[in-house]
Amino acid sequence: MRPGPTVRTAAWEVLDEAVHRGEDTLATEEPMEIRLVTGERRAPVAVTMRTPGADFELAAGFLYSEGIIRERSQLRAVSYCTDPGVGEQQRYNIVNVEVRGARTQDLALLERHFSITSACGVCGKASLDALRGRGLGPPAPGPELRPEVLRSLPGQLRSAQRLFDSTGGLHATGLFTSEGRLVASREDVGRHNAMDKVVGWALMQGRLPLEGHVLVVSGRASFELVQKAVSAGAAALCSVSAPSSLAVDLAREFGLTLVGFLRPGRFKLYAGEERVALQGLPTGGGRPQGAGPAVTPGPGGRLHPPATPATHP
Repeated sequence: MRPGPTVRTAAWEVLDEAVHRGEDTLATEEPMEIRLVTGERRAPVAVTMRTPGADFELAAGFLYSEGIIRERSQLRAVSYCTDPGVGEQQRYNIVNVEVRGARTQDLALLERHFSITSACGVCGKASLDALRGRGLGPPAPGPELRPEVLRSLPGQLRSAQRLFDSTGGLHATGLFTSEGRLVASREDVGRHNAMDKVVGWALMQGRLPLEGHVLVVSGRASFELVQKAVSAGAAALCSVSAPSSLAVDLAREFGLTLVGFLRPGRFKLYAGEERVALQGLPTGGGRPQGAGPAVTPGPGGRLHPPATPATHP
């Protein structure tokens, strides 16, 4: 039986001084193995815990973010496993991605990367070195992003989270135009999976790179999410929570606009301030405690980033 995105389970609920037994809806979490098929070679390259749904997009987006697929034409076929001996339910947890033109050194780097990830937790450095080695440049200049448009994006993304409404336990990624129109959104128990599903959708629709588009995530902005946004060619990555120090460093290095703490009434800019239209906004005199290094308005109301890096020895 093919797994669905939610399951029902028994649960006790305590309300004030009363106890009730009933049922609750949970987000499904199951492993999915991604197998890469190149000619006669078939190799597992990753296992991720995900919410079933948009599995093909997840696999394609993951391989694109890792640099194994460079363009849509390399994607020959995506299918569930039909190998003899694989049970009916398990086959929906294995996705075969048949590609053309994958380089041997890319496959070796990918296999080594995931060996390191599971063994000793230095995937950040390995991913960063691989990202630099792919020759990725900064996003195309622009577009101009208006503050009022940015502040409207989390609410739009939240309205699109159908599974979150029933479970309360899923991350989401939304793809928006610079004018604030929602193009696509995906949900998953893993925030990186939600991002890969959106990127995979864009790849399969022939919409990569994401020039002039904004990615919005429902959690914090990690290094991994910045890496995926850079790989997809997005202009900006916005989160409703904080970025990590390495995420800020990477965004600045690759020219990605990085917005954190995005709420209806406020947000913080950590990188790529030149894309945000700040003309006419008053300059506040005070700054919240723990706000980090100050940024100052320059000509035309643009913000100039601080000279010091986000990380310290």
